[in-house]
Amino acid sequence: MFTRIVSIITPVILIILVGWLYGRRAHPDMTGINRATLDVIAPLLVVSAFVSKDFVLADQLSLLGCAVAVVIGSGILAWIVARLIKADPRTFVPPMMFNNSGNMGLPLSVFAFGPAGLAPAVALFAASNLMHFTLGLKIVNRHASLTQIARNPMVLATVAGVALSLARPWFTLPEPVFESIKLLGDATVPLMLFALGVRMKDVSLRNWGMGLLGAAVCPLAGIAVALPLALWVPLTDLQRGLLFVFAALPPAVLNFLVADHFRQEPDQVASIVLLGNIAAVVFVPIGLYLGLK
Repeated sequence: MFTRIVSIITPVILIILVGWLYGRRAHPDMTGINRATLDVIAPLLVVSAFVSKDFVLADQLSLLGCAVAVVIGSGILAWIVARLIKADPRTFVPPMMFNNSGNMGLPLSVFAFGPAGLAPAVALFAASNLMHFTLGLKIVNRHASLTQIARNPMVLATVAGVALSLARPWFTLPEPVFESIKLLGDATVPLMLFALGVRMKDVSLRNWGMGLLGAAVCPLAGIAVALPLALWVPLTDLQRGLLFVFAALPPAVLNFLVADHFRQEPDQVASIVLLGNIAAVVFVPIGLYLGLK
């Protein structure tokens, strides 16, 4: 199991390293690429996940409720920590709430629970993304209006994906259209990781302290919230296991792109995300142990 977890995390670290090396050599302006990733490519990933035949929304409502509780509960605990260390909550709290449920959560779920784990893992990924681009944006940019949030491409993509998922008995996207959406959406993860690597060239050593703290707080807060939920909420064994895996995941790379877009201390967020994904080698096995026992 440890070897498999390392094999999932290693490509993440290597792509970040490539971005870091390129950033030090070329000093590129990533503004346009980051904007395109947030506005076009990442939303298409969400649509393709919902439209996938493995996703059935109605089967995952209890698990979705638990995911919402983990995100909000982690945010409350992280806000307390931010106040104690005198950090800006707009910088520290979102990476503790919104985890790497896509490029790490999906393959981990399939490895641990087989093909049956994919559909509920997609549900967790979708719920986290929707909250990230509603509640998360409001935390990072307190002046964001409800209209601005509702028009966000990720929110619109989630609404469209849910509608297409519910309409599947009567309507499905033509295969060439679906494949085009999926092809573009699949570029999201490497682009995010590469952009994070480029940003890491500007990270100062003074940010590593918060990065190390965030690397521990994110999974530990998630697990602390998931433990009572697993006891009180009627979940299947599969859903309970996936909940613990979800709770133990490190911060999502998307946190960095959002922080960079709103100029909310992106260097500090980059440190939290990078060290958090490295620390996943320690904390993800805890989630897997709780989920598989």
